[in-house]
Amino acid sequence: MSDSPDNEAPAPDFDSLTRDIADVPAVEVITTVAVHLMSSAAVKCGLSEEGSQEKDLDEARKLIHALAGLITASATEIGSYHAAPLRDGLKSLQLAFREASEVPDEPGQGPGEKFTGPVLG
Repeated sequence: MSDSPDNEAPAPDFDSLTRDIADVPAVEVITTVAVHLMSSAAVKCGLSEEGSQEKDLDEARKLIHALAGLITASATEIGSYHAAPLRDGLKSLQLAFREASEVPDEPGQGPGEKFTGPVLG
């Protein structure tokens, strides 16, 4: 292969990408980020098809804590219609984390419980 310009990928059009982002409502950005955090936390809790191969509770704790902060901080901005399912997903992850832990945290000390309060099954 040659190093000619014909073989190079076209440079991204950052102006159009910026305009595209500007057109996305904040609630969509927030919920998309929350879903990415949830998905990543679920994998790190060992809930993926690979299970324990991907399990990393230290990483899961960080992701769940960040998710709890995002949901708590944005709930009044995005409204209960969007926040309620995110809270449900967060609680499920917090319970999955507790279940996956060999030594569960004390109630109120688990990931994100600083923001949500104690999560009990």
